[in-house]
Amino acid sequence: MIQTKTSFTVHSPGTIVYGRDSFEEVGEYAKKLGTKALIISDPIMDSLGFVKQCRSLLNTYGIEAVPYLGVVTEPDDTYVKEGLHLLQQEGCDVIISVGGGSCIDTAKAIAVVATNGGYIGDYMKRAKMAEQVPIPHIAIPTTAGTGSEATDATVITNTKSEVKMMIKQPAFMPTVAIVDPILTITSPPAITAATGIDALSHAIESYLSRLAHPYSNVLALSAMDLIVHNILRVYEQGDDVDAREAMSLGSMQAGLSFSNASVALVHGMSRPIGALFHVPHGISNAMLLPVVLEFSKEACIDRLAVLGQFFHEKNETLSQEDLAQLAISSIKEMCKRMNIGNLKQWGIEEGAYYKAIPKMVEDAIASGSPSNNPKIPTKEELMELYHTAYTYEF
Repeated sequence: MIQTKTSFTVHSPGTIVYGRDSFEEVGEYAKKLGTKALIISDPIMDSLGFVKQCRSLLNTYGIEAVPYLGVVTEPDDTYVKEGLHLLQQEGCDVIISVGGGSCIDTAKAIAVVATNGGYIGDYMKRAKMAEQVPIPHIAIPTTAGTGSEATDATVITNTKSEVKMMIKQPAFMPTVAIVDPILTITSPPAITAATGIDALSHAIESYLSRLAHPYSNVLALSAMDLIVHNILRVYEQGDDVDAREAMSLGSMQAGLSFSNASVALVHGMSRPIGALFHVPHGISNAMLLPVVLEFSKEACIDRLAVLGQFFHEKNETLSQEDLAQLAISSIKEMCKRMNIGNLKQWGIEEGAYYKAIPKMVEDAIASGSPSNNPKIPTKEELMELYHTAYTYEF
């Protein structure tokens, strides 16, 4: 890993509340931040009763709440516009997101645009800086995956250009993160797999990133350990509360890690696939993770060997080369056990996919993430990686 910086700045939510039943504390924290809440959620969370429960917990502290349930896909600029309009119309002064990364990312965008103005895309690559304090935001994840509750980044799709805009500024960091593993128990196996691999991707990429540093490394190592040893447990036995708790902690730690060290090639390649073919973010990361690790291996054998140790339960001594290969083969086996298919098996039409590769390559490079990878790909190598991923066999 190439490292030239000697000092680093660390960003995290002002308050993190973690543990079983911590959701019940939302009213206590909301009361300190505002008087009327906009709840950003989705129809599934509403049907599970989480939105009603949130409103009840807020009402106990005298806080009125208005729900916005329009987040029905991965976040795009129309959701930001609709949610912002409702916030202004209702005079809400605090935002609470209840759901997966899509709900949290939408809430982040609304919180910033509400006080700083403009279009959410204006903030991409810091073209416009959020200089005004955003609306206070309490983020409550219901999946163990994105880690968005602990990051200063949001990913919003531009519906006109079909580009996933990765926007990162300190103002997008939630004011409070409430991480209650009990809320993740309702997550079905397919979602558990997708979000779990997403969290593992965050931990691995932040550890391999050229921008990694001692603080991010500690979080990434802990996250990898927790996720590797619990992801199959929660996939195969969703009501295992201990494993759910470990995954929630690992996901949050991975979020804190990549927020401070950045992600790399997997995410750079994943976002265009999601924008153009509507593959859920966690699934596209899972499809790409072993492909990218095989490409990157020669530039980060020592760090992949550390990851391999988490999978190595035997007593015999293995070389760094063997441990690095064990890490990759173990991730492939993990994806296979959780029924992660390749892009062709997902149902993406071959002609449309190959036609889109040049745009995906340009969009991936433009995101900046590939330049954080231990081995930085050329355009030609990126094209080849996209070709490989289409029919990749786990």
